[in-house]
Amino acid sequence: MQAHQRLSIVETSQVGEARRTAQALGRELGFDEVACGRLGLAATELGTNLVRHARDGSLLLRACAPDAVELVAWDHGPGMDLARCLRDGYSTAGTAGEGLGAVQRASDRFSAYSLPGRGSVIALRVQRAPTVSPSPFEVGMVGLPAPGEQVSGDGWCWHEAGGRVSLLVADGLGHGPDAAVAAETAVTGLAGLRGDSPAATLTTLHDALRPTRGAAAALASFSATDTGLRYAGAGNICGRLISGVSDRSLMSQHGTLGVQIRRLQDMAYDWPAHGILVMHSDGIATRWTLDDAPGLLQCDPTVIAAWILREHCRGRDDATVVVVKRREH
Repeated sequence: MQAHQRLSIVETSQVGEARRTAQALGRELGFDEVACGRLGLAATELGTNLVRHARDGSLLLRACAPDAVELVAWDHGPGMDLARCLRDGYSTAGTAGEGLGAVQRASDRFSAYSLPGRGSVIALRVQRAPTVSPSPFEVGMVGLPAPGEQVSGDGWCWHEAGGRVSLLVADGLGHGPDAAVAAETAVTGLAGLRGDSPAATLTTLHDALRPTRGAAAALASFSATDTGLRYAGAGNICGRLISGVSDRSLMSQHGTLGVQIRRLQDMAYDWPAHGILVMHSDGIATRWTLDDAPGLLQCDPTVIAAWILREHCRGRDDATVVVVKRREH
């Protein structure tokens, strides 16, 4: 459920705040001093780079329970040559040139993307203890609450069992604490309903959300053993399957869970080779494209989600983007 905390990084004093915030999240998850040190190094180096080289730089932080902290840095600066910047000894500011390379070494998961004149996105995770994921899928999420709010009215849930995944994205009506309650009710209600079709599951959640203000929601169901995807939605959650040669929107129906819905139906889609699944709330403008971001599809899903949110956030509501890729074998 947890959205990212966004820290503006435009002056040196804010770098220390970012470091302390990242290490505090690590301590909440039981990080030892070594892991907290890696977190502090990553936050410090990313923040310092934003101050020195970027424009409108931000650092996003999120505790990924039970054992990881995620950092996302983005900016609207001149961009960078990532291959050179990751090589120790390269610097454009007269320093030792060890910043980004040190960040990569301190991370358990690291990915970056940059375009000349349009800025950069860097995403990483530091884990309490290194693990190897057995999942055949990679998933990334970036979410921010509405301006002025401390909690997000968006929620999402990923459940994987026996190679089959259920992915839910919910957007409580409005924003703030009451919207968060509606989204959380949808997420927690999914726990006892796995195995049903997406449409049947959302219909059951409709009744569970009646005491709340209601939520738009969409549910995707897919397996590691085939390339099909089943999808159902009520309201304005956007779903798309995107590859280098295709971009297909997934159909949702009008309505709001907990308020009023029509009879929901499952829709079946083919997941294209090397394609990604994107689901997002209406805090993101719907008519966006990745055609102007060459090579982005090859990045980690968190970088893709962050780029979409950075470029297309409406800026007046909660915004959440979830991206899923199948692992290459």
